[in-house]
Amino acid sequence: MSSNNASRKVVSVDEQAFENADEQTVDEDGFAVVDETPELAATVDQEKQAKVDANHPDGIAETSADRIPGVTLEQEERIRAREAERERIRSRAELGTQDGREKRTREVAAAGSRQRRTRFQTRAASVNPWADPERADPRAELTTDQLAAVNSEAARLAKQLAGWSRAAIARRLGEAVAGGRDLTSAVVRVFEALETAPGQVIPIGTLADVDRKEVSIAGRVKTLWDPSHPSIAQVGLIADDSGQTRVTVWQKSDAPWIAEGDQVRIHGAARNWYEGRVSLAVTGWSTIHFPERDRWWDV
Repeated sequence: MSSNNASRKVVSVDEQAFENADEQTVDEDGFAVVDETPELAATVDQEKQAKVDANHPDGIAETSADRIPGVTLEQEERIRAREAERERIRSRAELGTQDGREKRTREVAAAGSRQRRTRFQTRAASVNPWADPERADPRAELTTDQLAAVNSEAARLAKQLAGWSRAAIARRLGEAVAGGRDLTSAVVRVFEALETAPGQVIPIGTLADVDRKEVSIAGRVKTLWDPSHPSIAQVGLIADDSGQTRVTVWQKSDAPWIAEGDQVRIHGAARNWYEGRVSLAVTGWSTIHFPERDRWWDV
């Protein structure tokens, strides 16, 4: 039962506008100030979504570009986890194929090196039959007495030739003897060849017979004299038991200073001729060592 004292005042839209007009602000000229800022209000769908967001967090509609559209956060996390697991398995599979790659690379490189050496030796066999990789060791063709003599001479030469093993010298001697040379001439021939081989310190007296642009020698500085040109740092004579030769040290070589009486070992000296005689030049590619300098046992 409604009360007789209750009343409802119904106000029309025009009346509300008229009442609001009385409350409008006017400017200094008396004109009403109109607020053009639109009033924003949520739609029915937005209000429903707000209720869902407030009561069901798993149903939040995320519009971020980083999110997977059309799925909940829980579903997205499961999808991301499966993708990460697949990526991990794929990475392990790829790494598995790389396992042992370094070993396989070494094996392939070694096989290629053997093939290239075999091809080179096959070509060299046209000049030296003993270079043929298919040919047996020449010492197998020697008699027992010849083999014993070759091994004895190889052991003796190994003490005189630094950097050469007894086996390498014996093979060279075996090739010469199997080729028809007598043991004495074979020893002389092999000794001279190995003594002047590239990289070996050769006797100064054999410089004229060596067919190379760069050589290594060892000897003592016999005398020094004044250079004849500013581009020359030092010039003098270096001698050993086999002979002596003129050595020119160029300024640009930046070589260490030598003194008379020094025992020196020069590697990579350039071989040339001066006044009809073979001579050496120390360049930027050369190195000079002093075996006797700063020896603590001489102090």
